[in-house]
Amino acid sequence: MNITTDSDQEVWHDMREPGAYEWWYFDAEDTTTGVSVVLIWFAGFPFSPYYTNHYEKWKKKIISAPPLPSNYSAFSFQLYENGDEVVNFIREGEHELFESTRSEIGIRFEKNSFTFNAECDEYTLDIDFSYPARHKKVKANLSFKSTRRIRYEKKDTNNDGNVPLHQWLLSVPKADVEGLIEVTELQKGGVRKIPFRAKGYHDHNLGAVPMQEYISRWYWGRAFSKKFDIVYYVVFFKNNEYKPLTLLLLQNNESDQVTVHDSMRFHENHFRYGLFAPLHSQTLTLLDKKIGIEVRHHKVLDTGPFYLRFASDIVLTRDGQNIETIKGISEFLDPSRLQSRMMRLFTCCRVCRDGVPSIMYKSYNRLKGSFDWKN
Repeated sequence: MNITTDSDQEVWHDMREPGAYEWWYFDAEDTTTGVSVVLIWFAGFPFSPYYTNHYEKWKKKIISAPPLPSNYSAFSFQLYENGDEVVNFIREGEHELFESTRSEIGIRFEKNSFTFNAECDEYTLDIDFSYPARHKKVKANLSFKSTRRIRYEKKDTNNDGNVPLHQWLLSVPKADVEGLIEVTELQKGGVRKIPFRAKGYHDHNLGAVPMQEYISRWYWGRAFSKKFDIVYYVVFFKNNEYKPLTLLLLQNNESDQVTVHDSMRFHENHFRYGLFAPLHSQTLTLLDKKIGIEVRHHKVLDTGPFYLRFASDIVLTRDGQNIETIKGISEFLDPSRLQSRMMRLFTCCRVCRDGVPSIMYKSYNRLKGSFDWKN
């Protein structure tokens, strides 16, 4: 796993290797109102059961045509309020729904797009989609202005660097986000307008082969406070002989000093497991000489067969003493669960594939919609 902060790597790479993936991730949280959003654009949706099925059939020579990543493009939008899901939308389709270039930073999937203005270091996110399964329509316009960028590079040295390309671009560790989100209730009528002022984060991931063939599991998280900002990242590989990657980015807002710790000791504790929750640690510890963090996952915001998103407390320590506890967002991913046919079936409950009817998707959203109606 290579790590970079080179903004030139933000562009679409037009990866064509079977199983390749690329995504652009944005999140933001308004701590005053309790509203948070997660937006992701995909060119090669690595968590798609349809993409995985096609890849496995091709690899086993059941079919001759390899999957083209852009034919499994997607857009994902999640909206939470005080930790509760309001919108959880994932739509996937072929390359006609996706648009980008190799020369400019920006992506469009259907009517959902982001563009970048380099002069003011600002992204503009325009969202417009219908969500018939939940009888909603969502529009949003968000300004995502970078307040910090850093310079850092690290190459994957496992096997002397002879490993498949996987890259994490830590693009914007922190941003000021503002705009307006509109949620229309198609059955009840009425439009809810949500003014949004938040702190945000943005990164970009890509890989030349399916995640489940190289990565065992990963943890990621970020937290902001007046004194400190934190981003951490931990990746374990399928090959146990490969050294795990650990990284802690620490910004001291009082001294305006940024430090990167990339050789940390890592410990997992208090494991949990469920049918729709992969085996994961409830408490993580990263230590590097005097500096450390303890991550405490205290509320599940989103769950899937291979993925978990948490509201977390991240405790910053120095010499074993707590300096500050910061509320943040954390994630856990277990790509190996993508290899389970049963888990893939349940993933179909969450993903709307353009032109592909799904009884699982309709049934799941009908059930979720009934809970929404009762609330």
